[in-house]
Amino acid sequence: MTVLAWILAACLAGGLVSVLLAALVAFRVQARLVPVLVSYAVGALLGAVFLDIVPHLFEESKDPGHTAGLILAGLLGFFVLEKLLLWRHHHHHDVDAGEHAGHAHAGEDRGRSGLMIVLGDSFHNFTDGVLIAGAFVADVKLGIVTAAAIVAHEVPQEVGDFLVLLHSGYSKSRALAMNALSSLASVVGALLGYFALSVAEAWVPTILAIAAASMLYVAVADLIPGLHRRARLGETAAQVAFIVFGIATIWGVHEVLGVAH
Repeated sequence: MTVLAWILAACLAGGLVSVLLAALVAFRVQARLVPVLVSYAVGALLGAVFLDIVPHLFEESKDPGHTAGLILAGLLGFFVLEKLLLWRHHHHHDVDAGEHAGHAHAGEDRGRSGLMIVLGDSFHNFTDGVLIAGAFVADVKLGIVTAAAIVAHEVPQEVGDFLVLLHSGYSKSRALAMNALSSLASVVGALLGYFALSVAEAWVPTILAIAAASMLYVAVADLIPGLHRRARLGETAAQVAFIVFGIATIWGVHEVLGVAH
């Protein structure tokens, strides 16, 4: 096999494996448990941001202030994006209020957090593709190990993303399709990484900063406020436990693999 064939096979197989394993877990979740397991998604997202992406960005950055500014700009950008989505929702609500009232149960946020998590996951998968391409260009064995590590790292995050999509009102089949579609961004990143590695690598910090901002915004602005609406002691204890479990999953993968992006 050529190096390019190895790269494409690794990205496609890795995306398929991570999405299917995540779906295998998420499809077995009963609908009534989704609001509770959203706490796990919060933990997985926060863990990915603070234990994975942000440390990598600051370790590699020559200008930490610029990197922090990128994340801040990303947070502001996703705030504006959500406002636009809210405006669109209210516009259609005014046009056809009855239809929206009849489907109010479809999702707690009318799909806003789901859309943003798909965008953020696509950015993240794009950078994974660039990293996989760089590793294979250096050495095929290194590429295989890197791809395997990325897949293992992505599974808990994909589970979290899947749960966010369900919480946001997506059906299980549509959530799976959206996850699979976002995973194809790794192929785009891999192709760019193979044919223009120096250019692609220069954009990785910016793309990762946007991905971190999207995950942080969804967790803090969209999901955590929903958890506060369930304020009973037992529910709160379960939420804290699942948030810690989500963070611990990401941390555990790092400890086992000893790999950071």
